[in-house]
Amino acid sequence: MTAGGDHKEQGAFAATPPTASAGVILGRGVYPDGAVRISSSMSLGDDGISVVFVSGYSVLGDALYVASYSAGDDAVIDGGVRRIGGGWGTFVALDTTAYADTVVRRTNAYGLRNDGTLFRWSVDSNGVWRNKVSAAGFAAVKSMTLISTTKTYDTFLANTRGGALYTIHIPAGAPMKPIVKQVRSKTWQGFETLIAQKCGQYGTLLLGIDRDTHTGNLYAVGHATGATTVIQSLGKVPSTFADPVYFHWSDGNAGSTPPFGE
Repeated sequence: MTAGGDHKEQGAFAATPPTASAGVILGRGVYPDGAVRISSSMSLGDDGISVVFVSGYSVLGDALYVASYSAGDDAVIDGGVRRIGGGWGTFVALDTTAYADTVVRRTNAYGLRNDGTLFRWSVDSNGVWRNKVSAAGFAAVKSMTLISTTKTYDTFLANTRGGALYTIHIPAGAPMKPIVKQVRSKTWQGFETLIAQKCGQYGTLLLGIDRDTHTGNLYAVGHATGATTVIQSLGKVPSTFADPVYFHWSDGNAGSTPPFGE
């Protein structure tokens, strides 16, 4: 998310050392300048020719908004942004998950509040958020990113201010009882933003962004198994990360499969 309220897409690729694409503006002036504080992943689909379709949630000040628009080669949007509700001024992280098969179809939204309470909502087919549940104990989390969505659970990878790296495994049922496992005990405190992308069938490509130095480091993460998880550092991404908000572009085209990093 640029300071001018534009949605931008930029790629970081798992070479050694990593490579990066130039940023491309997909939606121009989606939000007012400098208004977005946090963003969920954004769903990105296309018509196979020249039009993209974007949807997802963002927090502007104290309120939650949903963006839903299409845009062509000029990045001028057709559609817009709708306010959902207030009470989001104390939230520091936001994301959504989706799973569907022939029997189960579920969409969840997660929000982390600055007192360490993690909330989950069910999002129905009309976009209405229902069935809020929560769990405390996440005040040390600095950033979190989705690495797995299955029929029965969602998993986030999170770093803490003290430098540890954890998985947060959240069963889909109620009550909400997250299971936390330490992946690494130190050295991860420098990243203000973690962004994950499915890599292969079981792995994760992880980008850690240091907002103080405007740099990004790329990691290949094996299927998460706690402290035995394999993490390969690929090196620094040759790009400057100076935009105010970063998020993951998820595949919004039909037939896409959810991540399975844990």
